[in-house]
Amino acid sequence: MTAAGAPARTGVSRGGTRRGLLAWVAAGAAGAGMLLLATGRTWAEVSYPAAPGGGARGGVVALSGGDLAPVLGPLAMACLAAVVAVLATRGLWRRVVGALIALLGAAAAVAAWQGSSAAHAAEVAGARGTLTGLAGLVASPEWAWPSLAVAGGLVLVAAGVIAVARGGRWAGMSDRYERRGARPGGPGAGGERPGGSERSLWDALDQGVDPTEGDGPGARQG
Repeated sequence: MTAAGAPARTGVSRGGTRRGLLAWVAAGAAGAGMLLLATGRTWAEVSYPAAPGGGARGGVVALSGGDLAPVLGPLAMACLAAVVAVLATRGLWRRVVGALIALLGAAAAVAAWQGSSAAHAAEVAGARGTLTGLAGLVASPEWAWPSLAVAGGLVLVAAGVIAVARGGRWAGMSDRYERRGARPGGPGAGGERPGGSERSLWDALDQGVDPTEGDGPGARQG
């Protein structure tokens, strides 16, 4: 009962850690995706008066998240790369990458929050060449997309913290190959794995050797 139950429990444990890793990857990718989506949307509209002396007419300038928080795009791409790096690392390095994701997420959340203010939008609009020197700029922020960017940053912070705390329990990309390696006293340690005889027969046929004759692999025993 104990010998039969141990492999079953091991399989369940591996399945659980694999599902946990996949769920984490989905959450991290979603957080970075939220940043990218919000960055390309309009965060504020700034209206400006007509130029003095009857020159240019007044109008409205739309500012995107990339205009008001240009760091968000690079941060989102860095977070996506870090999520992939978690899959390729183990142990201490996985925790280091998780800490980096948390820091990048925090920086993105702060940048999104600062970029959502009306004063910042008016300042960015006023710095544009066509509006430089104009007074009376009025900004009307759109809160939905900046809020999404802040939420994406917080998701990445949570994902990074989870990777630091639990990343050591998750399976790595190379685990499936390591489990196929030799184990002391088990298949691969001086003995053939199940199906090894059949594989040797096919290898012999591929090499043009008749496995039923002589002392070749899989030769019949008389």
